Parts: sequence; structure tokens; C-alpha cells
Amino acid sequence: MGKIVVSQNVTLDGVVEDPSGEGGSRHGGWFLQFMGQDWEAWAQLELAEAQGAEALLMGRRTDEYFGTRSATMSGEWLDALNRLPKYVVSATLQQPKWTNATVLAGEVVSEVSKLKQQVQGEIVVYASRPLVHTLMEHDLVDELRLTVFPVALGAGERLFGETSDERPLRLIHTKSVGNGLVHLTYERAREA
Repeated sequence: MGKIVVSQNVTLDGVVEDPSGEGGSRHGGWFLQFMGQDWEAWAQLELAEAQGAEALLMGRRTDEYFGTRSATMSGEWLDALNRLPKYVVSATLQQPKWTNATVLAGEVVSEVSKLKQQVQGEIVVYASRPLVHTLMEHDLVDELRLTVFPVALGAGERLFGETSDERPLRLIHTKSVGNGLVHLTYERAREA
């Protein structure tokens, strides 16, 4: 059975919106601004995760973002991602932008539940905030990996929106990434 792993770069106050600044939000661009000297350590962490994944799961906008860049960027991390099968959750998308991608056009919970049965190993979710909300709401996330950036923005879309109930998690690993970032790994707590 597959394991859904949500992997996110996040600020101290949980903001995930517009890390690159390309979205034009007021606080956009925090990813590079607060990366500091930690780029190489962060890149090694991301490469190891990509090499350990069996598939990627994402929403339409994440497919568009990575798909349009994959043709012009290079490197070990992108090469590892390009090789992986990708599953794009979308009710409107006909043709994914990223290579080796399949559209999951049916009801999200059902499609992702089937995917977990079909894929053995880690199914990593990058970005895709609305999808993450749905997966969390329906207890489909098995593990959260958060790389925390040393800034509180005070505004912006956060990783976790309102949920119908508590979602207990258990901290299973912490790691310093370079000198300024922290990587936290949580698993879903089956019993609170």
C-alpha cells in the first residue's frame, strides 16, 4: 500500500503561499529571501526525498508550475522528479504539462484511495495546498514533512485551513537543515 507524504516549505506561522514571489502576493518571495546559506543542505534533503519516492501527486496548478519549468531547468533533483510517475488531481485538466503524468479526474477521495492501493511506497505531494486540505480532511495523509523557514509573515495562505475536526499528529523526526532551516516529520496519529 502506498503512503501519502506531504512535503512542504513553510514559514514559522504556516504560510505556504507564493514562496517564489511569482504569484505577486504581498509577502511573496520568502523562499529565496530567507533561505540564507542553506541552499545546498536544502537541495540535498529534497534530492533524497525524490530518490525515495515512487510517485508524485499534485493539483493542476502545481503540474503547470513544475511542468513548464521542467523543460528549461536541469539538475539531479529535477531529473529524479521527471522520472517519477505523476498523478494530477483535476476536474478540468485534459493534458498535463509535466512528463509522465496521468490525470485523476474522478472524485478526489476515491481516486487517491485507489492510487494508494496501486502504488507501493511513497507518494509525495509538493505544494498543492487545496489538495492537501482535502487529503487532510479525509485522513489520507500518512506523513507530513515540513521544512520551516525562519520568518513569520503574519498573512498569506496557510498549509492548514479549517477542518471539520482535530487531526492528531505525532512528531517522529527533527533535523537542522543548514544553519537556519528545520525539517520536521510528523506521522498521522491513529489514536489520539
